[in-house]
Amino acid sequence: MSDTLTLSAETRDRVGKGASRALRREGRVPAVIYGNNQEPLSIHLEERALIKALNTGHFFNSVIMIEGAGGKPVRTLAKDAALDVVTDRPVHVDFLRISEHAKVHVNVPVVFTDEETSPGLKKGGVLNIVRHELELVCDAAEIPSEITISLDGLDVGASLHISAVTLPKGVESAIEDRDFTIATIVAPSALKSEEAEAAAEAEAEGEAEAPAEEAAAEGETEAKEGE
Repeated sequence: MSDTLTLSAETRDRVGKGASRALRREGRVPAVIYGNNQEPLSIHLEERALIKALNTGHFFNSVIMIEGAGGKPVRTLAKDAALDVVTDRPVHVDFLRISEHAKVHVNVPVVFTDEETSPGLKKGGVLNIVRHELELVCDAAEIPSEITISLDGLDVGASLHISAVTLPKGVESAIEDRDFTIATIVAPSALKSEEAEAAAEAEAEGEAEAPAEEAAAEGETEAKEGE
């Protein structure tokens, strides 16, 4: 299960570009908490603490408790973090207010295991990852930190679809209308070349055998006519 994160915040009295720039100069990041049929709450966070949370790798699939924003801690999910296009520093964050056991949509990272027991990878095949994350629906208190998928026994040409993945109890795929691909094992260039050469040789042999068979058939016909 994904760890719960905690961030301290203060409420914002003023909003707008000027007020936001002033906050950033002080090492603070403006943010907003919305949802759950309540009024949006404008807040600001310490930039260093926010960057640390962003760098955990599970900022967007963890419950984040916002403390100190004028009342009891607020249970949230991060929905968006805007970054400066030049410095990559956070400039604004959106948080969705949720109840303890709300059904939530989250993107959870995929981790692949058992590479050493995949015949396809042993041959030099390449794991082509189509989806690095899965969009899932689950209880807010049971968000998985990652989804582990085994590559055991998979050969070149194999495809992994969502239907083959065993999700934790109570967790479902948010995409239900198709059996989408998560990853494939593709042939390396060297193996593709060998297969192409083998196919070309087989075709050439087939073409060489055809005239010989035709000549033999003609010989048999002539012999019968001579009789």
